[in-house]
Amino acid sequence: MATSFAQSRAFPSSPQNLGGPTRQAPATKPTPVDLPALHNASRILLEQLAKDAQIIPDLGETLTASGSQVSASYSVFPDDIRVPFQKRKFVGIPDGLFQYYDSANVTSHMGLMAEVERVWISIDHKLFLWDYTDGQEISSFVDQPDVITHVALVKPKQGLFIDDITSLLVICTPVSVLLIGLAIVNETLEGRLRKNIKLYATDLTIATDIEMTSVIGTEDGRIFMCGQQDGNLYEMHYQANESWFGKRVQLINHSVGGVQSLLPRFASSTNDERIIVTVSDTKRNCFYTLSSRNTISMYSPDGEKSIQHIQTLSSLYKSVQDKAPGSPAVTPQNFQIINIHVVDPSESRTNIQLIAITTNGLRLYFAPSVSYSSYSMSSSSGSRNLRPLSLVHIRLPPVNLIHPDEQEKRYRPAPSTYGSSTVHPQPASRPYIVTTLDNSCYANGLIIAAQAGDTDGTDYILCLAPDLTRIGNLGQLNLPERPQQPHFDMITGQYTNTASSNRPLTEYATLLSIPGRTWAMEAINKTTAVTPPGTAAPSDINELASQFDEYPNQFMLLTNVGLTFLIKRRAIEYLKAVLEELQSEANVQPIIQFRDSFGRDQTCSMLLGLASGNTFLDPSDKLTSGTISTVSPEISAVAKQAFYDFGERPIWTERAMYGTAENKGTAIFSGRREGFALYFARLVRPFWKSKMTTILSNGTQALNASETLLLNAQTNLLALKDFLSRNPQLFHSSPSEPSSARTMLTEQEAWKAEQASVSELQNLLVRTIEALSFVLLLSDYRLGELIAKCDADTQKLISAQTFEDLITTQHGMTISRALVNVVIDQQIGQQISVDTISEVLQHRCGSFCSTDDVMLYKAKENIRKASETRNQTEKQKCLTESLHLFTKGARNIEFEKLREVIGDFQQLNYAKGAVTLPLTCALVQDPDNAGLECWHAGMLPSDPRYELAQARTHCYDLVLDSLQEFEQKCKDQLAAAGGIEVAALDAPESVRSHAYQLAFANDDEMFHSIFYDWLIDRDLADDLLEMGPPFLEAYLRREPATVKKFELLWQFYVKNGQPLRAAEVLGALAESTQFDLHLDARLEYLTLAVANAKSHPISVGGRHETAIAFLTDLEEKLDVAQVQLEIYSTLLPHVNDDPAVGERINSLAKQLFVMTDLYQKFAIPFDLPAIKLLCLHVSEHRDENVVRPIWNQIFDEIMQETDDPIERADAIMGRVVPLGQRFYPSESAFPLRFIAALLVRFMLANKNTLPAGWASRILIQCGVRFAEIWDIFNEMYESQVPPFNDQANVQAISSEIASLITDWLAEATRPQANLLRSEFPAGRIDSALDQYLSELEPSRVETKTRYENAKRLVRQYW
Repeated sequence: MATSFAQSRAFPSSPQNLGGPTRQAPATKPTPVDLPALHNASRILLEQLAKDAQIIPDLGETLTASGSQVSASYSVFPDDIRVPFQKRKFVGIPDGLFQYYDSANVTSHMGLMAEVERVWISIDHKLFLWDYTDGQEISSFVDQPDVITHVALVKPKQGLFIDDITSLLVICTPVSVLLIGLAIVNETLEGRLRKNIKLYATDLTIATDIEMTSVIGTEDGRIFMCGQQDGNLYEMHYQANESWFGKRVQLINHSVGGVQSLLPRFASSTNDERIIVTVSDTKRNCFYTLSSRNTISMYSPDGEKSIQHIQTLSSLYKSVQDKAPGSPAVTPQNFQIINIHVVDPSESRTNIQLIAITTNGLRLYFAPSVSYSSYSMSSSSGSRNLRPLSLVHIRLPPVNLIHPDEQEKRYRPAPSTYGSSTVHPQPASRPYIVTTLDNSCYANGLIIAAQAGDTDGTDYILCLAPDLTRIGNLGQLNLPERPQQPHFDMITGQYTNTASSNRPLTEYATLLSIPGRTWAMEAINKTTAVTPPGTAAPSDINELASQFDEYPNQFMLLTNVGLTFLIKRRAIEYLKAVLEELQSEANVQPIIQFRDSFGRDQTCSMLLGLASGNTFLDPSDKLTSGTISTVSPEISAVAKQAFYDFGERPIWTERAMYGTAENKGTAIFSGRREGFALYFARLVRPFWKSKMTTILSNGTQALNASETLLLNAQTNLLALKDFLSRNPQLFHSSPSEPSSARTMLTEQEAWKAEQASVSELQNLLVRTIEALSFVLLLSDYRLGELIAKCDADTQKLISAQTFEDLITTQHGMTISRALVNVVIDQQIGQQISVDTISEVLQHRCGSFCSTDDVMLYKAKENIRKASETRNQTEKQKCLTESLHLFTKGARNIEFEKLREVIGDFQQLNYAKGAVTLPLTCALVQDPDNAGLECWHAGMLPSDPRYELAQARTHCYDLVLDSLQEFEQKCKDQLAAAGGIEVAALDAPESVRSHAYQLAFANDDEMFHSIFYDWLIDRDLADDLLEMGPPFLEAYLRREPATVKKFELLWQFYVKNGQPLRAAEVLGALAESTQFDLHLDARLEYLTLAVANAKSHPISVGGRHETAIAFLTDLEEKLDVAQVQLEIYSTLLPHVNDDPAVGERINSLAKQLFVMTDLYQKFAIPFDLPAIKLLCLHVSEHRDENVVRPIWNQIFDEIMQETDDPIERADAIMGRVVPLGQRFYPSESAFPLRFIAALLVRFMLANKNTLPAGWASRILIQCGVRFAEIWDIFNEMYESQVPPFNDQANVQAISSEIASLITDWLAEATRPQANLLRSEFPAGRIDSALDQYLSELEPSRVETKTRYENAKRLVRQYW
């Protein structure tokens, strides 16, 4: 801070890389949207706006800051750099008017109507409306004969006039009041907005014997005025037609009549006290009157033709004297109120409502009294929030004003060095005090008032404006000592020079001279940047926050020679002046004073605005919206250098973390970064937190910000971006002096943090510019109609989004993409090339229309071209290009859009696109195959990858839909052609076949699985097996398993020459418990399994031994299953005997049991001897202790059934023969010797009844060989063991043997019985016959005959 500005650091020649890569200004090429960074930058802007709302108090807060009810602090500067107002231009009264002054005795009046940019001038009965913006154009009204004394502009009542009439001219003469309709037509001429007017006769006039003046109007069209002669308050009431209850036009005297008791008691017949001024307060729905004796009254319109008196403030002089006793400015002679001014509610949070100004510049401030409860009346909704006013503050006039003649002599202190706070003495001057003010005007904390000058034909204008450097907290570090200001001491009653330590209201005060005598003065209407809800709003007097997004305040002063325009000089004009002085005279002192007065950050913000240019820099004329104003290149260079030097360096501050060795730090940013953020924030404040759209009465949405506002903001932001792009070195450090390593490290950290923050702000700057371009473009395409074409969820989302949301959030990206899609669709629908609109979008708002998006739009356009062309080659070319583009942008295609595209491909019979595009989307939208892994894991809804898997499934569904569509087209075509297929490239059958080929050729396993499911559901399983696609085996083996899959799988293996694997599948299917298969089906699967296993070639795979073992296992299982089936068939008739029994029997049909279970759970409990034998037979379980009781049981049961030996014999034969035929020669189930013994024992017990050979014939029927039976019987014959120790039994068995041998020989000697004959033991039999005959009892003649015949036959044949 010790070096002079001229010797300050130059820009770094190259950016210094302090702690990271250099952050450059954003390039024009769209970069990926970094939402977190944009959000951080937006938060910085909101922080700056919050500061803006706090740095400058509002009007009411400045009045109460000192704690006193009287103040008189002013800043009066002799140099014209800091003068608060300046004369912008003077426009003389047009010469054409003077021709109407046809005699010396004309009566003329004049006044201002800033709303319509006109001055009214009356010359006798003629009224002229002078367009002062044009300079010479004059409109006239001469259709009434009386001298015009007063003209006012008011609002009309709604519904009484044509829509074109927006205002009424109230023309007052001494004998009448006349209403004229006025319409305004706006037109732009040479880049400037001009208002043309048109007058309409209304036939609304009323005669009066009192001349009216001071006419005011209300928002709802009521008209009030005061009488010039009687000072009464009147209302001109008008209606559409006359009625029984009132005339069409009436003049109502509210000072007398029904409301007289509510009005102040003064004699209306005298001129001692009369109303001289009426003022309307439209925001509060009330109006005020000022009387000739300084009495102020407040009224509220209260119903048709009536008003409500709220309050009258009288004895104001005494109230002022009590608050400021002894002040020389408060005397009876000079205490005359000349005017009262309404304070807009937005200007004061403490509700300062009214200002009164006296002839000597004393100001009285009124606010609602806190001692009164809320004043309300049931008859008037407008007055419910009105409270009586009280005098809350007195502002004494300045006493050290500089005479205008001396003010105009430029004063410059000698140049001084940077940082000096020397106060240079001002040249001696005589103080000037205003005493005869007769006209005043107030707007936004600014006051101007006029009094006659020292010389004829000149007026002096007192100009007062808040000194923001004195009342604001702007972060000033080197604020010079406050100039000594005259301060009124209430104790001594004298003015003293003191420096206040508080920040009470301090105002710039100056006197300007203008030509002529002032007739009227009025503030020029301007468009104010309104702070949207949700944003911290700066006070109305904080012009630092508004000087870059609205024009300065201006006033018009109408005199008898012309119109003088005064303009409020903002801080930016002050700064521009000191920069010009620095550039031309090398005087550094003014800019240092400026920096010290406004603070580093505010100064940097304004320097940046000046250097980059702004649409509101030039206050001379309102240019067309969006036109940038710039300073000269020389001034811009000085501003840029000052911005860099005043910005200083960022600082890194560290703080130790308690209990750890870690230090954490934060950056205190430089003034350059703070100035950048502050300027950026102020440019976007009017719309940043504003809802993007508003909902109209018809339910449609419309843009919620004026296009002019957005266009100006975009222009200013673009100028800022271009400036920063041209000067990237502004946010980089210059080489610093050598220092410690620690200092260097912290400096690097500070620069790193600053550059990161600046980079985020620059990215947000680019994004914001593009967003405004995007919104303005949508507005050109009729935003409301575009939104109406979006789906309901998107419309709801759009209505909730602010501009900040559009720029910085994912929702913003979602709605922007939806709107772009609608725009593109609209353009394509109008046969407009998508290249045209996409180029516009990418050029103006690249981040809102990515390259991928454009690619998709071009693909869509190719589909449109393909649908329109009749050339097949051109059609295929367009479709191929479309598919190529869609494939490249597949990652960004939303599903609904994809569905629409596939539908187009289907209609155009483009199988490749309809099949391959969804498959490509399925893959690229699941790049890590997380969805595929989820599918492999079973697709559980709780799986975090489930949505990705579902997304793939939706894409596959589109492929299947395409295949079904092509199938249907084939059927339709065949039906139409009578079953004759058409052979053409785009014939339905060709398209269908191609589609299936593409589907089968895809290598996505998940798709193939879903595809095969679809085919099987459509009964195309045989076709699927015939094709044998590569993923079929995996699909059939994959869970979830189904019977259909198993059946297809074993058939698949059979078709592929793998019978053993087919047998494995069949065996698994037969034994599975997860399927509800009937026992018959399981038996069938086992049978097929055995058959396939037997078909396995020995040499295949070297699995011969394994295959044999597997086959053996299958055969055993098949045998067991057959046993189970027999058990089930046996027990099935008893299934309804008992529920428990039935359940057990039914279980046999549902699953396969092992033999042990069949025996233990069914054969034994149900006592089934035959089944028991079957179980033993199949299991080959040999246990005499088990099998013999079973046969004993069989014979015992027969014995119990009947006592007749013959019946028993038949029963035994009926049961034993089938079992023997089934089980013989199994010793497990058919122990031959034991069964033979049982038969012989029964035969012996009934030897007198049964025929000889009964036992042997049963065994023969069972299939037992003759030789084996003979061996058993012969052993019995020779055994001599009971019962064959009894000769009768021996003889009986001998008869059995005789019968057996006879049957044996008959069978052996039968023709074609060669094998049996060769096996016949002739030698043994021959010798045995000899023995049998020798031991046979003589009585057994039949037996002997059989033996002898047998012996003969043996010898005959052997």
